[in-house]
Amino acid sequence: MIPQVPYFVSILFMLTTFLTIWFFYKASSSKFAIFILLAWVSIQAIITQSNFYLETTTLPPRFLLLVVPPLLLILYLFFSEQGKTFLDSLDTTWLTYLHVVRVPVEITLYYLFVSSLVPELMTFEGRNFDILSGLTAPIVAYVGYTQQKLSKTLLLIWNFLCLALLVNIVSTAVLSAPFPFQQLAFDQPNVGVLYFPFSWLPGCVVPLVLLSHLVCVRQLLKK
Repeated sequence: MIPQVPYFVSILFMLTTFLTIWFFYKASSSKFAIFILLAWVSIQAIITQSNFYLETTTLPPRFLLLVVPPLLLILYLFFSEQGKTFLDSLDTTWLTYLHVVRVPVEITLYYLFVSSLVPELMTFEGRNFDILSGLTAPIVAYVGYTQQKLSKTLLLIWNFLCLALLVNIVSTAVLSAPFPFQQLAFDQPNVGVLYFPFSWLPGCVVPLVLLSHLVCVRQLLKK
């Protein structure tokens, strides 16, 4: 835990991470997938607690150990036959509900900003509007998937807009981090995600949010 961050913020984010994993379990009904996710966040908790990611001057950045494995797994799922079968079995209603976690994520980022651990531009007071995805997700899930009152085109537009919001905050976060290629927020860089439990944001929550959008788009385009 980080001393200057209110205790409830760390608890809120840990609960948010486990809620994200629970939503994915509801979408997949795969105990193996959940085992992998829980094992991954446990390993990353140990690595982060050792202050491994606080060394930011190395090339390549140590941070890649946190974000590259999930991205490689996503690529494997989309380009392997076994992976495609798994993706097509996922429940897109639950995958859409999963995006509600983006609301507590934004609250967490705000408190990290107040604690001088991320720049203001990574919050809803800056140029991060990702909270809109979380607020609209339950409406889209219920009206679009449960009641099937939204067209495929509208569902695709929502997913692509939310993907754009995700890309916006992720790119901002990367360029604000204190790595050799930092381009933004030199006065207050993005260091919060280098600490536990907030390392779970780029290491677990963001990849699952990304995967959920990509799966929904894939299934919609196949219809």
